[in-house]
Amino acid sequence: MMMYVDGELVSGEQAKVSVFDHGYMYGLGLFETFRVYNGHPFLLDDHFRRLQEGLHMLGIEWEMNRQDMSRVIDQLINANQYQDQDVYVRWNVSAGDKGLGLYTGQYTEPVTVVYTKSLPEQMGREKQGVILKTRRNTPETKVRLKSHHYLNNIMAKREIGSDPSVEGIFLTEDGYLAEGIVSNLFWVKNSIVYTPSIETGILNGITRQFVIKMFEDSGYIVNAGKYPKEELYEADEVFVTNSIQEVVSLTSIDRHTYDSKQTITRELQQRYKLYSKKLWSKSEL
Repeated sequence: MMMYVDGELVSGEQAKVSVFDHGYMYGLGLFETFRVYNGHPFLLDDHFRRLQEGLHMLGIEWEMNRQDMSRVIDQLINANQYQDQDVYVRWNVSAGDKGLGLYTGQYTEPVTVVYTKSLPEQMGREKQGVILKTRRNTPETKVRLKSHHYLNNIMAKREIGSDPSVEGIFLTEDGYLAEGIVSNLFWVKNSIVYTPSIETGILNGITRQFVIKMFEDSGYIVNAGKYPKEELYEADEVFVTNSIQEVVSLTSIDRHTYDSKQTITRELQQRYKLYSKKLWSKSEL
């Protein structure tokens, strides 16, 4: 696999970062994952904006723009011969080398690493949900960033095991519904859409924001708030979202099952597919 490391395309075996990089030493860095559909990086503008804003919060001065990102993606697709394929992209920015010890100044030499891999055009559309015993940790900043601090997610994944057809659902320390291990959570009751609010400490996912806007533009009511897990047991439909898996319906949570028709979820999946090859931002809806 060819990768991008700070201005160069190198093989995975040749890729290196400093052991003094504060992304490695202290977890100071952010990443975005998104999907490229036949050469089109879906919602790239939104991913770029979130990454840029998050890095600013961390005091990391990152000079690339959206056009730079698009150019690097094209280079990697060509170098890895991923033309005419769907592609997974992980765009990683770490703080850079500042030696031993906690650093309080601006990071002016961050390290950008970009990973890619090919994806099947059609991924799994259904999963089983499990309420996790592991609770969602609280964000380390005012809002949750997509940071290198992934221990909470890893411990949750260990709890449910490696089965890709199962998604664990976090509760907050207060017992409210939060999010999936790698996804945002939605459910439908009487044609009204519900989702945990960002006040629960969840990541405000790019796909979450896009889905909310699609629903609202279509006339659906979307309620975001703090909800107990019992809300899921009484729902008509439940689904999770992320930028790689898109929209995935949950057929059951614990011992509670849902109507296999999942009418609103299916409608959403179809609309999502229509937009995925052409939109740069949710603002284009």
